[in-house]
Amino acid sequence: MNIGQAAKASGISAKMIRYYEGIGLIPLSQRTDAGYRIYAEQDIQTLKFIQHSRALGFSTEQMKELINLWKNKDRQSVEVKQLAQQHIDALNQKIADLQMMVHTLQQSVNGCAGNEEAECEILNQIESGASCCK
Repeated sequence: MNIGQAAKASGISAKMIRYYEGIGLIPLSQRTDAGYRIYAEQDIQTLKFIQHSRALGFSTEQMKELINLWKNKDRQSVEVKQLAQQHIDALNQKIADLQMMVHTLQQSVNGCAGNEEAECEILNQIESGASCCK
């Protein structure tokens, strides 16, 4: 199938497929004599795997590791679990950081009169560099 068909089948745009080839996330596609990319069902499975990995928030480097583990039938599940656990830990840290941001902003919003005066607690807090995310 051509790149347009591969994009439709995988849910990844043709532009992203080209990008993934460029960075080595997927192998370079086969080409027709005219130079058009062609993809096999195995390539579509890999693209779908990438799509699902992206939906779970894995980085490009993590996706490279996951793909290598996925394709390696001699892998040990401990490696996959360790990678997933590291990702969970990073996500939990991001959640905590976001919750702190919300808390800090909520305090500023609560302190803001929200009227026609120029004084604004929200801007004051941003100016002072209030420690919301450190």
